[in-house]
Amino acid sequence: METVAVRALRCQSGPREAGDARGFAVRTGAEVSLACTNVWMPELEIREDDMKSTRLLARCALFLLPALLLGCAGSKPAEKTEPAALGDSSLIPRKVIFGNPDRTRPRISPDGSRIAWLAPKDGVLNVWVAPAGEPGESRPVTDDRKRGVRIYFWAYTGKHIVYLQDKAGNENWHVFVTDLEQGETRELTPFDGVRAQIQAVSHRFPEEILIGLNKRDAKVFDVHRLNLLTGELKLVAENPGFVGFTADDDYRVRFATKMTPDGGTEVLKRKGDAEWESFLKVGMEDAMTTAAAGLDKEGKTLYLVDSRGRNTAALNAVNLETGELSLIAEDDKADLADWMLHPTEKTVQAVAFNYERKHWKALDASLEPDFEALRKVADGDVEVVSRTLDDRVWLVAYEVDDGPVRYYRYERGSGGAQFLFTNRTELEKVALVGMRPEIMKSRDGKTLVNYLSLPAGSDPDGDGRPDRPLPMVLHVHGGPWWRVSWGYNPWHQWFADRGYAVLDVNFRGSTGFGKEFINAGNLEWAGKMHDDLIDSVQWAVEQKVADPEKVAIFGGSYGGYATLVGLSFTPETFACGVDIVGPSSLLTLLNSIPPYWQPMVDMFTSRVGDHRTEEGQRLLYDRSPLNKVELIVRPLLIGQGANDPRVKQHESDQIVKAMQDKKLPVTYVLYPDEGHGFARPENRLSFNAVAEAFLAQCLGGKFQPIGEDFSGSSIEVPAGAEHVPGLGQALAGKPAGDEPAEAKPAEAAE
Repeated sequence: METVAVRALRCQSGPREAGDARGFAVRTGAEVSLACTNVWMPELEIREDDMKSTRLLARCALFLLPALLLGCAGSKPAEKTEPAALGDSSLIPRKVIFGNPDRTRPRISPDGSRIAWLAPKDGVLNVWVAPAGEPGESRPVTDDRKRGVRIYFWAYTGKHIVYLQDKAGNENWHVFVTDLEQGETRELTPFDGVRAQIQAVSHRFPEEILIGLNKRDAKVFDVHRLNLLTGELKLVAENPGFVGFTADDDYRVRFATKMTPDGGTEVLKRKGDAEWESFLKVGMEDAMTTAAAGLDKEGKTLYLVDSRGRNTAALNAVNLETGELSLIAEDDKADLADWMLHPTEKTVQAVAFNYERKHWKALDASLEPDFEALRKVADGDVEVVSRTLDDRVWLVAYEVDDGPVRYYRYERGSGGAQFLFTNRTELEKVALVGMRPEIMKSRDGKTLVNYLSLPAGSDPDGDGRPDRPLPMVLHVHGGPWWRVSWGYNPWHQWFADRGYAVLDVNFRGSTGFGKEFINAGNLEWAGKMHDDLIDSVQWAVEQKVADPEKVAIFGGSYGGYATLVGLSFTPETFACGVDIVGPSSLLTLLNSIPPYWQPMVDMFTSRVGDHRTEEGQRLLYDRSPLNKVELIVRPLLIGQGANDPRVKQHESDQIVKAMQDKKLPVTYVLYPDEGHGFARPENRLSFNAVAEAFLAQCLGGKFQPIGEDFSGSSIEVPAGAEHVPGLGQALAGKPAGDEPAEAKPAEAAE
């Protein structure tokens, strides 16, 4: 039915496909991939550009967040500057960038007769369905009224939509099914405190799917067969402590993966109901770039993403009858980023690698005419996002860095492509900026693939450098086992529109550039990983991109941690910082991980620090911003979801209290109905309204008044409302004034 891809499972809330629970996922006919579901997606908690959601090798780990951090540089305290152009009507409204998309994530039914997509219904994202040839005849088929649907797929019946939903961001996902003929939606896993995840979806059993449930034991997920019509659950494999399973199209669980004490992994082959034998052992150095990725049609070939004996992750195949290992595709600079399998034959048809940009290569000659035809349809990088079971019709997305995603329905053979829609029509009416890959060196010689965007009009000669140094936001991605890629990025557009240069850094530990680069980040939180951020800021200063007195650091999850590190470990580098759901203490973080992460604890201890040993505790203590609070001298804004199961509210509470005890100014924004990131658009808009005013006061850029951006939001500000222009008035229900509020610099706080 559609592209099958091993992807960097943003172990959290994007429709990612079942696969190895450490982070590799296989996207089969239903684009599901929820083997891990552990990563926060900053926008909608799904990437509207499906293309980026197909990235591989970002491990299903604690914080895999798409980019959310901004960093600033400067050697001296920045002079206080007033926000410019408070009511500038030329600014792109925040709602255009961060509100709900118009329509996104389209999926074609297995028989090609209907198309589904996500779109707002009464302001909340729901699934809509239309006849394939008449997208204008759409109707909503789900009725979520709170957080919005983000994870959905077609069942192979062609008559049912399956989706997942959690409660207020707690990430305990429940499975729901909507019967399109009856117009009814039923919850299929109504178990309190239990998390469901999609394991496999096969066209051979249209009325059933495989799911994982941690109902028996909160630490592990047993595999069950779930009947979509009756709700019947049947146990397929009990989990003795594995982090994930690999099943074939007959729903036979064939392989499992477990962590080893050294931070490596072991793939086991199933011999009987409860019998397993070792099949493949992977050392810690390869554990993030080697994993079982799926089986062929007959279940006789196991596909492996494999970096053993090399640096970058290639795609290999293992003949399960002879044990022969064969190479399918490789690249000497980048890991395998994506791949396409035939919907039913499960043969590898195309692969993609992503160094500076993502590039596809057809391995199946029958696809070459299609790729050639698609390249002529529209500008942008082409991605096949959905396919019919007979592979005659594709849904195709075109991604650019300076415009919305464009979706088409493409009929193979005819070469005809029908335009469907863009994900955000308002983006077509505004001037957006491009994103430029920048290759730079760290102080110890590591190659960093970073991405730079500049405000419109600041680079008149087009050489990628502004005509004068600009205030800059250093945007630090989450994960940290993740990466930034080229394409439309809402954070880049937002910051550039407000007058800031924005730099995203693929610091060591980021995925996609080979195992050596990933492993260079081991035990380097607040160490060499932070050095890479500082070196990137220094590059921007030397290139006259950034004004050293006006650099901010901004990020979520690991990026939020990096923000706190930036303000405490290098206190005079950044003019200010914005931390979203970032841990303040690595000790309390690792001691409070969700129970279903316990099987992966050895990965965290080998790569972050071991909270179980005295030596590891010292390292974690020394690398925790909470223990250096007294060094913070620049303004800080913190955002937190009260129901975050990964970076719990305590992480923000404790650093806010520590700063208040030392009479250091801090602004703390809390959402009682959010988790690891802000899924509800009302909450996203309200936080970004606060952040925009905060940055304008710090960096002197333009900002849009808060206005009505608190409408419908659950925003609470337990501390520091007085430090952000207009925030106190907005909370009191008053319109923001014409003059920005005075905020005391940290060094002058009482």
